[in-house]
Amino acid sequence: MAREHAFSARVVWTGGHRLPELSYESYSRDFVVRAEGKPQISGSGPRVFLGDDSRWSPEDLMVVTLSSCHMLTYLALASRAGIKVLSYEDDASATLAMKDGKMRFIDALLRPRVRVESAAQVDAAQELHHKAHDGCFVASSVNFPVRCEAEVSA
Repeated sequence: MAREHAFSARVVWTGGHRLPELSYESYSRDFVVRAEGKPQISGSGPRVFLGDDSRWSPEDLMVVTLSSCHMLTYLALASRAGIKVLSYEDDASATLAMKDGKMRFIDALLRPRVRVESAAQVDAAQELHHKAHDGCFVASSVNFPVRCEAEVSA
């Protein structure tokens, strides 16, 4: 397997049709994300930054990225361990705040709830969350804590 993998996307600001944008308050934050062979994502800033909360924000996508990376790493580990996962849901969140004079993420919390087929595998399935956290390359790439409060049941 290759040691490096490249990923790309095109981000296009779609608010230019509303010109002239004369002030910070009035310019559109709307954009789209495109990548070949994938559905388009409609994005904007969050409402707190004068965007449109009906669209995905970079902040939303950061939470999704952390959560989905943990989930996919976990599912890979579970499959290799012979643990049959029946369901997986995560109510993930992250906090954006001023730190060291900059607005930045200061914390993220993953709350995966996993159901496995066998009660005998609950403890092993729970332990896999620690390994998934260590193996998640996205969580390893950010400069803020990513906590995981997982629950596993059969």
